[in-house]
Amino acid sequence: MSTQIPVNPSSNQPVPVKSPSGKLGQRWWEPLVLLGPAGLWLLLLLVLPTLVIFELSLVPGIKPGQVVNPSGIENYIQAFQPVYLRVIGRSLFLAFGTTIICLLLGFPVAYWIALLSPKRWRNLLLVAFVLPLWTSSLLRTYAWITILRRSGVLNTILGTIGIPPLDILYTDTAVLIGMSYGLLPYMVLILYASLEKLDRRLLEAAADLGANPIQTFTKVTIPQTLPGIAAGSLLVFITGLGDFIDPELLGGASSMTVSRLIYNQFLGATQNWGFGSALSMLLIMAVSIAIGLLIRFGESTPQR
Repeated sequence: MSTQIPVNPSSNQPVPVKSPSGKLGQRWWEPLVLLGPAGLWLLLLLVLPTLVIFELSLVPGIKPGQVVNPSGIENYIQAFQPVYLRVIGRSLFLAFGTTIICLLLGFPVAYWIALLSPKRWRNLLLVAFVLPLWTSSLLRTYAWITILRRSGVLNTILGTIGIPPLDILYTDTAVLIGMSYGLLPYMVLILYASLEKLDRRLLEAAADLGANPIQTFTKVTIPQTLPGIAAGSLLVFITGLGDFIDPELLGGASSMTVSRLIYNQFLGATQNWGFGSALSMLLIMAVSIAIGLLIRFGESTPQR
């Protein structure tokens, strides 16, 4: 017995058949089945811990084992003291500097792989470029310690050509090098995905109209890839803002960041969970704003 499917006479297309509940082929419980496990996971491991941290942030000077009694925003006011503002400023400087370095280094690489390299080699080049991500970030940081220390590889090479040794390790420069090295592949991958979709006919049209390479780059390539630039920059900035390993191992005791300060409040000698929770909430809010900007500008339609 065959089943007759209704057809729209004007468009000669099948007409969607409504389910008994009135919706087009969808039951009310299907989204719950698909989204329920992930939603429960996020609720237990993200939402509830964040609410606990927010509650602790309202308790001044609380230590492990004490009763939680929210009483004010003194911890947030303390976070804006000059000594902590300098720490926040250093964290923003390192994250912003890493973003600029990754953008300046990553864009030419992504441009060459997406537009200039042989097509049959592109996947292999991408794999080769992200190969360092297959190793532990901790091992990569220790490798940079071996390279940058006073008797390391870099100063050994400089000594052979008569250049005095450089004291880079345990400075902000070393932190920027380590963070840029670790986050550069993410920038390249996002820029490559954006440049691969670039309409090359616009490049040819610009050349036919007499535009030089610089004009073509600034007026055609950049506007077309601006969503990718925004997405890659915000991703690197968000990750760099919360980085802990590179400032801890490459920056030394003098390179205090927000992540290290939060660590000290929970696991250090001070044991001030309330202040650490307030710093954590400020970091969460900053990252949330950055993610909002990423969603807003990362999915924008390229200008034509």
